[in-house]
Amino acid sequence: MKAQRFPWVMVVLMAVLLLVVGCGKGGSAGNQEEQTEGQADPAETENMGQALLINGAGASFPYPLYSHWIDEYRKSVSSVKINYQSIGSGAGIKQLSQKIIDFGGTDAPMSDEKMSQAPGEILHIPTVLGAVAVVYNLPDAGDNIKFTPEIVADIFLGKIDKWNDPGLVAINPGASLPDREIMVVRRSDGSGTTNIFTDYLSKISDEWKEQVGRGTSVQWPTGIGAKGSEGLSRQVQATVGSIGYVEVSYALLNKLSYGMIRNKSGQYIAPTLDSITAAAAGAAPDMPDDLRVSIVNPPGEKAYPISGYTYILVYREQEDAAKGQALARFLWWCIHDGEKMAAELTYAPLPPEVVGRVEEKLQSMTSGGQKIL
Repeated sequence: MKAQRFPWVMVVLMAVLLLVVGCGKGGSAGNQEEQTEGQADPAETENMGQALLINGAGASFPYPLYSHWIDEYRKSVSSVKINYQSIGSGAGIKQLSQKIIDFGGTDAPMSDEKMSQAPGEILHIPTVLGAVAVVYNLPDAGDNIKFTPEIVADIFLGKIDKWNDPGLVAINPGASLPDREIMVVRRSDGSGTTNIFTDYLSKISDEWKEQVGRGTSVQWPTGIGAKGSEGLSRQVQATVGSIGYVEVSYALLNKLSYGMIRNKSGQYIAPTLDSITAAAAGAAPDMPDDLRVSIVNPPGEKAYPISGYTYILVYREQEDAAKGQALARFLWWCIHDGEKMAAELTYAPLPPEVVGRVEEKLQSMTSGGQKIL
């Protein structure tokens, strides 16, 4: 399923990514720690007249949607200027914990340890659901190559290193799979997209779980690093024989082919709105009170197995009452009016029961001990 099948999606995506500047400099191959390059600079927009400035930064996974939301919100609320930079979930969490920014974006819920180290209680606000697509560059192979969970794990473990591997050939009859080395491209920065992808690999492969594990940044067994979803998409686009992982919107934007993954029920599924929604269908009743949850490799014939929530992180207690109230009102708009725009960019809106629980979180935000909504 390539981007040209969704021309309306492409128009919106191109407009969004031209409106707001994304993450900074190109990637590197390092992956030892969550990196903080591309740090948000609150001073860069401080001369905005009388507009109240709110700075956010973090996950690149929801960046196309957040950019669109910010642009649309500004049309009706001109007194507030919101800035969001795509610098990766790890850097977003770090900057929020240091109170460099007003809100963070992450696809990887914060750990209990990091929550306890923050200078205040942090709320996890789910915004939408998205999917991580396994993208590849094989011009003659066609769209929607099939992958089993075992094959995906073995490719990223470096155990399968040729596109004409017998396992791949067996499940893709008729596809032109060349005698070419597989070039793995993975994120070099701390990334919530990486967290979702490695969470999935840890669920379906004991070897991956034991040798690599899950996280926003891991010790990759193979491959070259790229900074941000933007950088990874460009690297795959430029390298014939490569394979990587990005949020499906980036696959569409960059016209990258992406695979169909065999799910827990044995069905080969592509990432679509319906399959992402199906992945979350059974998870809502079991969401914990803090709303931090994983929904990878769920049951269900129609469920896409590499799906996840993405979150905005905010402090429950806001130091600046006016800014805190403006931020809470923006987030309220996002989970109501903003949800109606999610499908345009291939994100699945929150289930109604989750919206209700997010409302409760936003209504618990305070400043000086007083509620701000």
